[in-house]
Amino acid sequence: MKKVLVIAGPTASGKSDFAVECAKRYHGSIISGDSIQVYKDLNIGSGKIQEEEMKGVDHCLINILDPKQNYSVSDFQNDARHAIDTCENLPILVGGTGLYLKACLYDYQFLEEQDGDGIEEELEQYSNEELYEMLEKLDPIQAKKIHMNNRRRMLRSLTICKRSGQAQSSIITQQDKEMIYDAFIVACTMDRQVLYDRINRRVEKMFEDGLLEEVEGLLRQGVTFDDQCMKGIGYREFQPYFEHEATLEEVKEKIQQNSRRYAKRQYTWLNHQIPVHYFEVLDKNDRQRIFMEIETWMNS
Repeated sequence: MKKVLVIAGPTASGKSDFAVECAKRYHGSIISGDSIQVYKDLNIGSGKIQEEEMKGVDHCLINILDPKQNYSVSDFQNDARHAIDTCENLPILVGGTGLYLKACLYDYQFLEEQDGDGIEEELEQYSNEELYEMLEKLDPIQAKKIHMNNRRRMLRSLTICKRSGQAQSSIITQQDKEMIYDAFIVACTMDRQVLYDRINRRVEKMFEDGLLEEVEGLLRQGVTFDDQCMKGIGYREFQPYFEHEATLEEVKEKIQQNSRRYAKRQYTWLNHQIPVHYFEVLDKNDRQRIFMEIETWMNS
């Protein structure tokens, strides 16, 4: 199996810088595993690495879509695997979006992308409450994973039930979730309060760097808060501001709060979903330890 170095960890933990350091050290190329950084013109709010920060290292799956385009996990799976399989250097997958990482590394099939891209038209007539009641009857396990307000996911799950005759949760359970690459997964970590302080300062800097102007520019292009690109943290929180229901300071505080909560969820996901080798980013000795572990894996 092809070797893939994976750099994971919560937001603002230093993944991008560490990935560049590894790429320089091990002659690698970086593949972004972030669901928002694929979009052009969404730079500040997504924390997108800038050209000068890349230090000459090849980066792919960044700035590949216009903001009005949709991009599914299945699309990412295809693109990331192609990038890995054709990479002449050490592929270094960096994320961000946990489901993207798992979709790339494991033998997953995304059933909602089969049999056409749409959903069953007859389902559109039902309210969210009615859809949720249907899902509870047809697939109670999946219903526990989906909020009643997440209409898109409910429609997809119910469409899978109708088209396949099986509950989505049953099909997922039957899938062979084997890793298809020889992946070594490193996760950046640090003291939780230090991380939260970094997140707060990072959001402050986003506003100093022109995050409001970036969002205004997107809206002038015709992008709306219904578009997929605007669902990410750092963008969706602006909707109440433009609807005159929140102040800019409230938007900033909401982004900070949502980012801290997202970091907590990322830790939970990493601890339960994939085999992770944690290291303390700010501890020089621990950095040397993880380099030794990476090199042992590379030579195995």
